[in-house]
Amino acid sequence: VQLQACGGGLVQAGGSLRLSCAASGRASGRTVSNNAMSWFRQANGKEREAVATVSWKGDKVVWLDAVKGRFIISRDNAKNTVNLQMDNLKPEDTAVYYCAVARRPYGSRSPADYGSWGQGTLVTVSS
Repeated sequence: VQLQACGGGLVQAGGSLRLSCAASGRASGRTVSNNAMSWFRQANGKEREAVATVSWKGDKVVWLDAVKGRFIISRDNAKNTVNLQMDNLKPEDTAVYYCAVARRPYGSRSPADYGSWGQGTLVTVSS
C-alpha cells in the first residue's frame, strides 16, 4: 500500500490548512478500510507523535491533547482517504506531518504499530 500525503505549507498563526492522504496499490482498499488510520507529526529534534487516530469505522477518534478542539480528522473508506483539517494553527504545530495505516482496527500512539506510511508533508506556522 502506498500513501500519498499533501496539503502542507506555510501559514500564519491562527490560519488553517487541510491535509489529505490517499492510499493506492494492490490490496489498498482492504488494508485501509479494515484498519485505523492516523496522522503523526515530527518536529525538528523531537520524536514522532500521534496527532489523531481514527478507527476503521470512523467511530472512535483519539487526539493529542495539544490539538484537541482545533483539528478534525475524517476518513472515507470508499475513497481510501484520510484528511486532517487544522484550524487555529500555532507555531508549535510546525512539523512534518505523516499519514499512516495501522495494523489493527483501533490504532495506537506507537509508530511501531503502523505498517504503511506516507512521505510526509511540511507544515510551517509563523508567529
